[in-house]
Amino acid sequence: MEKYVLVTGAFGGMGKATINLLAEKGYKVFALDKNIETVENANIIPIKADLTDENSIQKVFEEIKNITTELYAIIHFAGIYMLDSLVEMESKKFEKIFKINVNGAYLINKIFMPLLKKGSRIIITTSELAVLDPLPFTGIYAITKSALDKYAYSLKMELQLKDIKVSVLRAGAVATNMIGASTDALDGFCNNTKLYAFSSAKFKKIVDRVEARKVEPIKLAKKAHKILSRKNPKFAYKLNRNPLLLLLNALPQKFQFWVIKKILK
Repeated sequence: MEKYVLVTGAFGGMGKATINLLAEKGYKVFALDKNIETVENANIIPIKADLTDENSIQKVFEEIKNITTELYAIIHFAGIYMLDSLVEMESKKFEKIFKINVNGAYLINKIFMPLLKKGSRIIITTSELAVLDPLPFTGIYAITKSALDKYAYSLKMELQLKDIKVSVLRAGAVATNMIGASTDALDGFCNNTKLYAFSSAKFKKIVDRVEARKVEPIKLAKKAHKILSRKNPKFAYKLNRNPLLLLLNALPQKFQFWVIKKILK
């Protein structure tokens, strides 16, 4: 019996590595993205979709339902990165990152629920930051990924009653276009901030060190495949966690505040 998997953010770095690997392993993959590409593997079915538009997702659901009545898994990679000051960023940017990083996953899972059966899986990519205390200026990204991680936990609590598995991938830095987006966002923040001009320059050096320890997307793809292959997957899977962030997070919070203030002020 063919196993169908739906992947969002399918043509980003992590998504593309995953759809290619799963297709090689014999899965039929619905590859959803706002910008799709031509593929040679017949097991990959590219579908254009806007995850911020409920009508767009509903149309995709009808299209997929005409092909299969059952999804073995939904894997969420769609997301955007932002780095900014919480008191300087535009309100539209604040709303946008929530709409994509959190609301998009909610809409996909809600609309495609009729195709999920006993034994189906949902994998949600959050971040190593989801369970750590965020650094300054990464707050908006960390907030959305923390919300997504807590959403996934709550979803697991509910869907276990339907024998549907939910797992999260908490990945550190991965060598994708998001690293470039992170660099651009940081440069933009450093150039535009009025409140933190001095601190942002120091912060940039910290980010450069953190993101230097990046892994290739195939490692994350293999981890996703491992989750699909497990009879009883765990809730949380970690990949490439940064030792400096872990060390900082191990300190009592008052010392974390002190350390960051000492470094950046």
